[in-house]
Order: sequence, then C-alpha cells, then structure tokens
Amino acid sequence: MRNNRLLAHAFPQRRFRRTPFLGPIPHRHFSNGAYSDERSPAVLYQRLLDRGVIAHDEHQQNVLSNLQSLYIQLKNWRRVPVLEDVAKRHRWLPSVFGQRSSTSPEARTPNGIYLYGDVGCGKSFLMDLFYDSVSSSLSPRLTSKRVHFHQFMVDIHKTLHRLKQENGDREDLVMPVANGISEEANILCLDEFQVTDIADAMILRRLLEGLIQYGTVCVMTSNRAPRDLYKNGLQRESFLPCIDLLEDNYVVKCLDSGTDYRKQPKALSRVYFYPQDKANTREFKKIFEALTDHEPVRYGHNIEVWGRPLSVPESTSQVAKFSFEELCGKPMSAADYLELTKTFDIIFIENIPKLTMNERDKARRLITFIDSCYEAKTKLFALSDVPVFEIFSADTANSNDSLDSKQRSIMDDLGLAVNIGSSPLFTGEEEIFAFVRCVSRLHEMGTKTWGRHSVD
Repeated sequence: MRNNRLLAHAFPQRRFRRTPFLGPIPHRHFSNGAYSDERSPAVLYQRLLDRGVIAHDEHQQNVLSNLQSLYIQLKNWRRVPVLEDVAKRHRWLPSVFGQRSSTSPEARTPNGIYLYGDVGCGKSFLMDLFYDSVSSSLSPRLTSKRVHFHQFMVDIHKTLHRLKQENGDREDLVMPVANGISEEANILCLDEFQVTDIADAMILRRLLEGLIQYGTVCVMTSNRAPRDLYKNGLQRESFLPCIDLLEDNYVVKCLDSGTDYRKQPKALSRVYFYPQDKANTREFKKIFEALTDHEPVRYGHNIEVWGRPLSVPESTSQVAKFSFEELCGKPMSAADYLELTKTFDIIFIENIPKLTMNERDKARRLITFIDSCYEAKTKLFALSDVPVFEIFSADTANSNDSLDSKQRSIMDDLGLAVNIGSSPLFTGEEEIFAFVRCVSRLHEMGTKTWGRHSVD
C-alpha cells in the first residue's frame, strides 16, 4: 500500500481522544490560520507526488477534483442549519430544537461525496487527505470529525438507547441524534460505509436526512455503489429511500483503478506466524514476553463494555493476548472489539485455525476484529495453522458449484482466485466484500510499514 494511509508519513497520527458525542475518533491537530490554498486537497496531494511518497494515479486525481471543488465550496459556505419545526412534536427536547430557520440558497448544505471502489484503491487515503485539509484550514469556523462507520453506528445506537431510557419510547429520536452530531461536526468523514445490519438499515435514511437538514456535510467511503448497498438484506424495500437520498444529495464517484496498493511489494515483518509448530510457537511466546517484561502480566483482567465486564485472559496495560476461541468463539460484538483496540496498543491472537463450514459466526467475528485493529492502528501478532489467505478458504473442493453467476461476477471484479473467493463461509455479497477487505488488510498488517505506523 503506497497511497492508502500514507498520510502517516506526511501528517503524524495521534492516539484516540474521546469527544462528548461521537466517542473515540482519530484526530490530528494543526495550527489555525488563514484559509490558505496551501492546505487545499489538491496542493497536499501534489506535495506527496513531488516527494515521491505516492505514484501518479489518474483515477485518484479524477476524484481529487471533486474533493477540491467541495473544499472551495466549504471555504465560501456560511453554515445556516435548516431546522424542522420539531418543537411541536418534541416538547420534551431542549430548546435548541426551535422553529424552522429560513435560509438562502447559498447557505444550504453543500452536497457531500460518496466515494466507492475496490479494496485498496485509495478511497480512505483520499478521504483522509480531505479531512486533513479541512481540519487544518477551515477550523475553527467549521468543525470536522473523521470516524470509522463501525464506531459511528455503535455510538448512534448507544445514544438512541440512552434517549429512550431518559424520555421513553418517543417518536423519531433519530433527528435529535442527528442534531447532536451536527452541533459537534459541520464536516463528517465516514470510512468504510456499509450496511449489513437491519437495525442500521432502518435508521440510516432519517439520520442522513437529519445531518443534511442540520447543516453537516458528509464525505464517506464504501466498497459498494449506493444501489448495491444492503443487497438481499431483510426488509430491503424499507432501505431503498436511503439509497435514493444518497444518489440525490451526494456526488457519487467510483474509484476503480484496478490497483490494490495494499498488495504492492513491501518487506514483510514477522507478525504473522504459521504453521503453528514448535519453532513458531516458541518465537511467538518470546515476542510476547519481550513486550510485557516491564510490568507483571495480569490473568483474567476485566475491562468494561457498555456496563458489562469483558475478560482479557492475559494482559498488561498496553498488551493483550487471546486464543482464537477466546476472541472469536464467544458472542462478541463490534463494540467489544472496538473497546479492546482502544484499550490495548498490541494484541496477540494464537491458535487461529482454517475455518470450516460450521464456523461462519467465528469467521464474521474475526473479520470484525481485524477491521477494528486496522482502524485503530493496533499492532497485531497472529499464530495460525495456515497462511493468511487460507484462513477463510474452508473446504472449497465442492464449493465452486455452489456459486451462482452473480457471486462469480463479484469474484472476477475483485480479481480473486476462485479457491479464495468461493469459500462457502460467505454467501451474501456484503459478506464477500468484507472478507476480501479483511484478507487485504491482514496482508498489509504484516508489512514493516504497518509495523512502524501502528506503534507511532
């Protein structure tokens, strides 16, 4: 990966900080100053090109023109939220929810950008470039946040739950939540937008609608075109208005360059060990002991997730160790994995098997865990029975016949070998994309470049 995440070279990352509403969000601070074009996305991108940090990519530069146009719009935008007349319908809410405000055409919320494409093509890199640009040059007049979609939805559901407890089961709690987000973020960057859960699907249209009405501009990345979101999902017809909203209120851009920058040749570091023989097990144990020799190892230590304990088998203040069964063999959620990667800088996972048809739930949990580690820049050490590309292969000898023409087309589009992409562990299109992304990320996390960035 040359282009993706290369902002770690140009703009040093800091650890997470907690904000009042959106939870832990990666945040970079720059000195405030005049709204200079020296910090525009186009200028920042050109600097990286000139320094040889990234390679020329016509597809990325095409999308960059849209990000540059949005940046110019935001420079000239004077935010005036378009408020609904919610006072009558929500008298129990704070007075901030007042009568509708009139707004001139030039004050209306600019269209956001929805950027989609194959894994590793540079979507997150470009969004991060845009985020660094607006957070440095448009602050403090406009506030900006950058958050992974997993974390974003965890915080949304947590806030909805709190509002229901405090105020009862009132109508349309989503709009007050949207207003709370807009009060904190005038520009919201959402990475890895995807819809696999019916609970998310049912609230997303109102949430995105509310963000527009309350004056928040969104830039988001996804592996799927809007029309392909939540395919074959339960009650998908109820989600179709959300797709219409995305297509009507966002500039939708495809970034399919045919290049996966994560798989560009790089020196591998020793973070993924296989097979699980005596030599690799001994080396794996030696690294854990070296990284924990400065303080006693705790056994069975609990951390709190949403008011309930989560047991960590072995840990220090910065390092944790799990077996595969302890991490993925139990009913763990995205919130659990996000809390683990927020709490620990380094996580060891051992005894990773080649997963079978009967272990689909474990495969899904492992993917969620890997996504959380990747987003939090958590250093990962893994000990497995098989190479990284075979973890999800399952028993593929007879699985090729189970693929329909649509799934085969997806595999061809993603450039996957049939014996990888046809794994019967994954049957839906959303699952297949999540699987491909996970394999790509595991490969990247085994490079020396990742090893350096994850502990910066």
